[in-house]
Amino acid sequence: MKVTVTGATGTLGREVVAELKGRGDQVTVLSRDAARARETLGQDVTAVEWADPKSQAPPAEAFAGQGAVAHLLGEPIAQRWSDDTKREIRDSRVLTTRNLVAVLRDLDAAERPEVLVSQSAVGWYGARGDEKVDESEPAADDFLAQVCKDWEAEARAAEELGLRVVCTRTGVVLSEDGGALEKMLPPFKLGVGGPVAGGKQYVPWVHTDDVVGSLLHCLDQGSVTGPVNVTAPEPVTNKELSKALGRVLNRPAFAPVPGLAVKALYGEMAIIVTTGSRAVPAALERSGYAFRRADLDDALRAATGN
Repeated sequence: MKVTVTGATGTLGREVVAELKGRGDQVTVLSRDAARARETLGQDVTAVEWADPKSQAPPAEAFAGQGAVAHLLGEPIAQRWSDDTKREIRDSRVLTTRNLVAVLRDLDAAERPEVLVSQSAVGWYGARGDEKVDESEPAADDFLAQVCKDWEAEARAAEELGLRVVCTRTGVVLSEDGGALEKMLPPFKLGVGGPVAGGKQYVPWVHTDDVVGSLLHCLDQGSVTGPVNVTAPEPVTNKELSKALGRVLNRPAFAPVPGLAVKALYGEMAIIVTTGSRAVPAALERSGYAFRRADLDDALRAATGN
């Protein structure tokens, strides 16, 4: 299959490109710096420059005649939010997706890709306590939920063009490179880690291997459409996650972190740590996806190298 990938030099993008190439797909990537993208991803990818994704349409050559698009662009969420940062978080998702779909609209129907898999996030659901939530739930009304709502709406505009569109609502990613663990590990390694803000909030975790596996599954399976929660089958509470991480690292995990301390450190962004949702992957399971790392301890061992 011929696949175009945006956000290809990011942590997730690199993994997706490597797996696509490993199975024999022809990969085209869009990057602000095409030469650096080829250096990072290998000379066997076709790299096309997209200098300013928020204000410019991507080159049509990157999409014409392709079979699929994996759209992975987005400013990192895990940083202190200023007004400017929040604008960048939104625009890097909503405007880039709008520009991408505009190019697809301008292509002749025979040249358009058949499927667009566009990243989204479980932030769609907001703070939902211990209630299990699947893809049928409406968006919450907080900042991240509304970003996700607008982001998905831009992607799903491609359905009017005849594309199959999948919006992958990704959970809290456990990765060897960055992600949630990058901020959790230092105190745990020092033996002063523990549950945050009481630890009762659910964490819809997922290992990178399953983020990549799910994305490729959504590209391949013609029956998958609409929103898809990319989370492990069994979400856990923050307290359970803390205990498991301590177990894997062979460190104590009993030092509670007050919610006020997290808010002082991260400001408004603290909401993604102190609240959560019990999002479950109903659509993935219905479609027959086989999870690679469904066990939390196994996922943490893989993500920490322990």
